[in-house]
Amino acid sequence: MEITFLGVVFAVIIVLLAIGRPLYQAIAGGMVVTAVLFHIPVTIIGTKIVSVITNWSSLSVLLSLYLITFLQKILESRSQIRLAQQDLNGIFHNRRINTAGAAFFIGLLPSAASMILCADIVKDATEGYLDPKEQAFTASWFRHIPESVLPTYTAVLLMSNLSGVEISEFILYMIVPVLALAGLGYAVYLHRIPNDTGTPASTNRLADFAHLIQHLWSLLLILILILVFHFQVVTSVLVSIALCIIIYRVTLDEIRKFIFAAFEKKMLGNTFLVLCLKELIAHTGVLLLLPDAMAKLPLPTYLIFGLLFFTATVISGSTGAIAMGTPLAFAAIPGGAPLMAYLMCMAHAASQISPTHVCLVVAADYFHVTLGDIVKKTLPVSIAFCVLMTLYYNVIKL
Repeated sequence: MEITFLGVVFAVIIVLLAIGRPLYQAIAGGMVVTAVLFHIPVTIIGTKIVSVITNWSSLSVLLSLYLITFLQKILESRSQIRLAQQDLNGIFHNRRINTAGAAFFIGLLPSAASMILCADIVKDATEGYLDPKEQAFTASWFRHIPESVLPTYTAVLLMSNLSGVEISEFILYMIVPVLALAGLGYAVYLHRIPNDTGTPASTNRLADFAHLIQHLWSLLLILILILVFHFQVVTSVLVSIALCIIIYRVTLDEIRKFIFAAFEKKMLGNTFLVLCLKELIAHTGVLLLLPDAMAKLPLPTYLIFGLLFFTATVISGSTGAIAMGTPLAFAAIPGGAPLMAYLMCMAHAASQISPTHVCLVVAADYFHVTLGDIVKKTLPVSIAFCVLMTLYYNVIKL
């Protein structure tokens, strides 16, 4: 019955989005239905909502969104993103590579707020060739490819720890999935963008590369601080902002203006509600019931766990699915790195259509489309990826 209730919750969210209600109303509606169906006391609801602010894991998401937006304002004021786009034009002289490559590069930053910077570049490169819904899909799809494989992301580290699979071995098996993700994104929309950038070809690609580093050093610094020195995202962005203020000679008047301009109420509010919904769903404990329900399906064991990871990720994000399902999957199947790669692919595909995925909220707000618009564009591609990866797993497990 609890699983049925959960289906009702997501049906309410989907229906509200389908009839054109704003995201905050759809998520709030889902929270209300969750509270009613699962009989969650008002005191518990209040505690879970407060925990989004008091728990660093969720508060850091909101802070990083604000700080990345602040950094974006500084970079915009000094035309750094626009100049970086010109540098990419000079290096590759290919609009498609610029779009996918820039989104992939920014995806190296393990922060939902990096979607803002990614959306900036994708919008500039595809304006006039893709509509806002297609731009939102393209930015989200390519920005998230690194998330499927890099150990800078919690999901990869957690599954590696729980499964005992070495990261290096896992990455080797993820080469084909990463290429498949890029290929699917290209086949759906990116191929419609002309190669020609509309600018003269570069006469000095080495100089253009040096200029690219010069214009994107603030993002590279964040990445280095996270990967090499193991800084948290919030700390890394703060360091980058401080140096930008000094190097770009940002005035006090500009800082005051950016402080207010970076407070995107709609984006932060929607993100807060999504985090609240995740807390309420986690409180119900319904995820713990999914393995038994899935086990009743007349399917191969590996496919049952693949569907479990997909379903659980749509409901509460990849971290919860991995924490719950990995020990069970590796106890049932002696799969090693091939199994980890398969389950990670299923979780990744599901995360691209999950209403609890904060990045989708940011992309929807940036491109002024609904979350439902992004899900409708992404769902067929995610399913195609799952089918391909199921075939791939049956080859590599031999």
